[in-house]
Amino acid sequence: MGYEQIAYEVEDGLLTITLDRPEHLNAFTATMLRELLDAFDRADADDEVRAVVVTGRGRAFCAGADLSAGPATFDVPAPTARAVGAQTPPRDGGGIVALRIFDSTKPVIAAINGPAVGVGVTMTLPMDIRLASERARIGFVFTRRGVVPEACSSWFLPRVVGISTALEWVLSGRVFQAGEAASAGLVREVVPHEDLLPAARRLATGISEGTSAVSVALTRRMLWRMLGADHPMEAHKVDSRAMAEMGRSGDAHEGVAAFLEKRPARFRMTVSDDQPEIFPGWVPRPYE
Repeated sequence: MGYEQIAYEVEDGLLTITLDRPEHLNAFTATMLRELLDAFDRADADDEVRAVVVTGRGRAFCAGADLSAGPATFDVPAPTARAVGAQTPPRDGGGIVALRIFDSTKPVIAAINGPAVGVGVTMTLPMDIRLASERARIGFVFTRRGVVPEACSSWFLPRVVGISTALEWVLSGRVFQAGEAASAGLVREVVPHEDLLPAARRLATGISEGTSAVSVALTRRMLWRMLGADHPMEAHKVDSRAMAEMGRSGDAHEGVAAFLEKRPARFRMTVSDDQPEIFPGWVPRPYE
């Protein structure tokens, strides 16, 4: 698939996805949605990709939804009397992207290079780590547009920053500085603008080098999924299944041998072929 509104670049096992509508501050469109879904599908299928960095071209990360349709931008046809109870409203596009990122088998790092508002920030919530440039500005501006938070952010945001901070940000809809986002834990750190992508790539390399790709994929899924568990016993069950599967695996044998022999590990297992099922009966949700 050729891309019009994102760029897809792989180097040394690191995929950089760049939102690429700089003349429109990388505003989110249906085309960008489709291309992001394809990019994450493609990344998951490529065992050479060990981590993903998402950033924006130009002076913005993403200015939110493209509002070029004017006042009718968010119009959704009301269900007919016949359809009531038979179908739900069309799915929110930001949520489709957020759920796809949530199910990524590769770690995802947001490099927020400039303003990120609306879906421009909510799409980063299911990413694992967020870094921000000193030029970044953040805004959950939905109430100022007469709509509500989307992209599953009512689930993600309180888990990232706590309910009180989440409510203050989304109820006011104000735009705030990157430093406030860092203080609340939304971003890991604020870095000089010119060091943003190098810092994100160093972080991604630190995760991917010397680790088992399958262990990383399972660990990511375990931590995200257990955020919704109602008792630590649920985590204990999953941990036990995962340890049983991976403990007898070739990667575990290699990891222990490499440690004892004081040499770098050479992990052979691949996410596409060797990832065990540790959530029995769980079926990933369709994204479109």
